[in-house]
Amino acid sequence: MATRNLVLATLGFMVNFWAWALISPLGAAYRDRLDLTGLQQSLLVAVPVVVGSLGRIPVGALTDRIGARVMFPVVSLLTVLPVLFVGLVAESFVAMLVGGFFLGLGGTTFAIGVPLVSSWYPPARRGTALGIFGIGMGGTAISAFTTVRLREGVGEAAPFLIVAAALVLYAAAAAALVRDAPGRPRPAGSFVARTWATAKLPATGQLSVLYAIGFGGFVAFSVYLPTYLINAYGLTPEDAALRTAGFVVLAVAMRPVGGWLSDRFDPVAVLVVCFTGSALLAVLAGLELELLPAGTVAFLGLAALLGASSGATFALVGRLAPPEKVGAVTGLVGAAGGLGGFVPPLVMGTFFDLTGDYSAGLYLLAVACLGTAALTRGPVRRSARRSAAVTG
Repeated sequence: MATRNLVLATLGFMVNFWAWALISPLGAAYRDRLDLTGLQQSLLVAVPVVVGSLGRIPVGALTDRIGARVMFPVVSLLTVLPVLFVGLVAESFVAMLVGGFFLGLGGTTFAIGVPLVSSWYPPARRGTALGIFGIGMGGTAISAFTTVRLREGVGEAAPFLIVAAALVLYAAAAAALVRDAPGRPRPAGSFVARTWATAKLPATGQLSVLYAIGFGGFVAFSVYLPTYLINAYGLTPEDAALRTAGFVVLAVAMRPVGGWLSDRFDPVAVLVVCFTGSALLAVLAGLELELLPAGTVAFLGLAALLGASSGATFALVGRLAPPEKVGAVTGLVGAAGGLGGFVPPLVMGTFFDLTGDYSAGLYLLAVACLGTAALTRGPVRRSARRSAAVTG
């Protein structure tokens, strides 16, 4: 039963993330068709991501209250509506913004899957299970690889119709097969009171910082790496996109590895290594040496360590969050990770505009990673020990 729910949660995460990321690959096409400015194009791409990140807070709290068996099919079916609206109806910038806003629903499924998977696995296996669940973020890669090809090869509406059908099929499967764990604790009180109580937990703030730097770093590079490679190394857009795809695939593959290492050793130790190594590699990238081998080693190393840190962070969520608040904590932490991905591109772009160089932005990333390693080594480790003493 645990394995079945893990598989279903991962598939739901992947299909909904595929829907969530439909607009981004078509950004250039929408720019030309709707005569958008650069700012409008950026806003069009960013709205689903921001909404999907913030929406994890109420969706996580609702999952704690009514369970993933209800939430997975409901959110999947609701996401069908904006997918079809964007693909078949929207013909203006304002209409696309409205559709993109509601398309953000797909990004909230992360906060449904984590409490479901956590409730089915004991602490000793939870990190590995949550790492496997994290493979679902590869839905963004599916969108990147297929959306433009389907649109050009089959028709403009094809990617949206295919994703809508996949969402409906998944919703039916989830309604029939997803099961909440027996004896799942149900929180009491209002949504606002529970969210505020969750936000005040020390673990929530600590985990939010870890995920904002780890997963946020992954999101930032997956969004901005093509621009960086074109400006810093003079690559063609096609070559930059291919190298970015390699970065994304490696980061996704390393997420379950981070969870497995956390089960085998200690998530705090894994995170300290990941963030310290990321700081060193960010410095190497900031030197802007030749792309082969130094630059490639730096960015693929960052992909591996940031991906592993995301898996290790949610291994800690399973240990530090009270059982009845796993969904609420996941929502807040997931929101921090999603929003964290949009600060670095702004910083990198600002430094490039001011200096014509990205080095200062990458050095700032190194400082942030070192600070996060120190936070993990100190307050987070103490929180993990206190939690182990209480539960053990």
